[in-house]
Amino acid sequence: MTDLLPTARTGGPAVLTKGAAPPADPPREPGPTVARGTRRRLGPGRSLPFGRLIGPVLLVALWWAASASGYLDPRILSGPGSVISTATDLVATGRLQDNVLISLQRAGLGLFFGVTSGVLLAVAAGLSRSGEYLLDGPLQIKRAIPSLAMLPLLILWLGIGEEMKVTVIALGVAVSMYINTFASLTSIDSRYVELAEGLDLSRAQFVRKVVVPGSLPGFFVGLRLGVTSSWLGLIVVEQINATSGIGYMMFQAQLYAQSDVIIVGLVAYGIFGFASDAGVRAIERRVLSWRRTLAG
Repeated sequence: MTDLLPTARTGGPAVLTKGAAPPADPPREPGPTVARGTRRRLGPGRSLPFGRLIGPVLLVALWWAASASGYLDPRILSGPGSVISTATDLVATGRLQDNVLISLQRAGLGLFFGVTSGVLLAVAAGLSRSGEYLLDGPLQIKRAIPSLAMLPLLILWLGIGEEMKVTVIALGVAVSMYINTFASLTSIDSRYVELAEGLDLSRAQFVRKVVVPGSLPGFFVGLRLGVTSSWLGLIVVEQINATSGIGYMMFQAQLYAQSDVIIVGLVAYGIFGFASDAGVRAIERRVLSWRRTLAG
């Protein structure tokens, strides 16, 4: 029998002659081999309850060890035992509670006014071209100007009372809220807007069903940054001709070289900052429970 010659078209399979050996498999590119039935984990892993406290606890333990071993000069930085004793005395006299309550009131008022104004400005600029043209430019300029740089002007306008202190805190919070909320609003997929127009939704329905869910991630990022900004602003304004507050207590301790009192104030700031951020995180996880992210 006459053997058939192999014929092949360009880009197509070859036709083999009778009794010819099958072609060898093309060489495979070298790469990592993974055992069958196993899956490589690429994420950060499972979260631990209260895992964020590990870092602060280790830091305090290191501080305590350095103080107990004598490597830390108590004239420069008091040890944890001295700080705890001083905090106990301040609590017993009521001095710490009074200053803490005043500081919380200032930070809370500044945070409230800052969040409210920042969100309203972001909505006005994000849902209207005219609003964007009128508001975004001045707010971007304000972002480049630190709130603390405006202190001389604010003191000239508002004096050195509580209005000035709350205004400084609110300005820092409002800029953080505006930037993140506005960025989240303008990043909403335009297909959702077209779908809302096709369903003939009203303006209120569009805001409730499209704008609010789409802007919540950016809102919570801005809220976390705003909470931090409120504490940063509070530290500064309470050392400017203040007569009460944690910052005032720390400034007075500086005059008398009382490092233990200063550390008590720093620890109070740190506890409030950490607790407020953790509270915002908890609210964010509950409100945005529909998301599946690396944060868990």
